[in-house]
Amino acid sequence: MNSVMKSYLKTSVKYISLFFGVFVVLFPPYVVIMNAFKSTTEFNTSSTMALPQSFFNMENFQVVFERGRLLSGFANILLIIIVVLCLNILFGTMVAYVLGRFKFRGKKLVFGAYIVATVIPSITTQVATFGIIKGLGLYNTLGAPIILYVGADVIQIILYLQFIRNIPIDLDECAMVEGASLFKIYRSVIFPLLTPATATLVILKTISIYNDMYIPYLYMPKQSLGVVTTVLMRFQGVNTADWNLICAAILLILLPTVILYLFLQRYIFEGVTSGAVK
Repeated sequence: MNSVMKSYLKTSVKYISLFFGVFVVLFPPYVVIMNAFKSTTEFNTSSTMALPQSFFNMENFQVVFERGRLLSGFANILLIIIVVLCLNILFGTMVAYVLGRFKFRGKKLVFGAYIVATVIPSITTQVATFGIIKGLGLYNTLGAPIILYVGADVIQIILYLQFIRNIPIDLDECAMVEGASLFKIYRSVIFPLLTPATATLVILKTISIYNDMYIPYLYMPKQSLGVVTTVLMRFQGVNTADWNLICAAILLILLPTVILYLFLQRYIFEGVTSGAVK
C-alpha cells in the first residue's frame, strides 16, 4: 500500500509540475492575444484575462502600423541583422579557421581573450563603450548597433571552433598537395563544411538581435531609427500606457520569431548538439 501511495504521489507531483510549467509558459501569450483585440474603452472596463468582444477588431493593429511606424522598425532591424550576420559569419569562420588549424605563439592568449570577453558583464563597460561609439561618430546611426553586435558577441567563434575540430585535417593536406593556397582551402573546403554551424548561428543571432531593446534604445534614440522593440515605447507615456496597443504591437513583433522557430527549430538543436563539447 505504501508503494502504491508513493507512486500515486510521485505521479501527482509530476503532473502538477507539468501543469504549472505549461501555465507559466502560456499565460503571458494568452494575456497578449486577449488584449490585442480590445478597444481602449473595452480594455479599461473589462478584465485583462477576459475574452474580447470580437477577434476581428483590427483597429489596434492599424494604429500600431501608422502611429508606431512598425514597417520602418522592421526595415531597420532587418538591415541591421543582414549586415551583422554577414560580418559575424565572415569574421567568425576566419578567426576559428586560424585558431583551429594553425599553431603560433600567443594562440592560447588570443583564445583566452575571447573567453574573457564573454565573462565580463557588458553593463560594466557601457560608459566606455558609449564614449567610443560617440567618438567614432556612430551615435544615432545604424552603425552603432552593427559594431556592437559584431564585436561584443563571440558566440560565432566558439561555435565554429567546435565544428572545425571535427573536420579532418587530412582534407587540408590533400588540398595543399593539389596546390591550393590557405585562403582557397578556407574558401573551398572549410567554409562549405561549416554550413550547419552557419545555419545555427544565423538563427540564434537573428533571434537575439531581433529581441534586443537595450542597445537600439541607448544608441539610436532618433525616431526614424526605431526598431521593432523600441516601437513599443511609443505607446507609453510618463504616467500612462496604451496597453491594448502595446499588446497588439507585441503580437505582431512575436509572429516572425515564432514562425522562424517553428520551421527551423531542428537546425538549432542539431547545430548546438553536434558542435557541443563532450
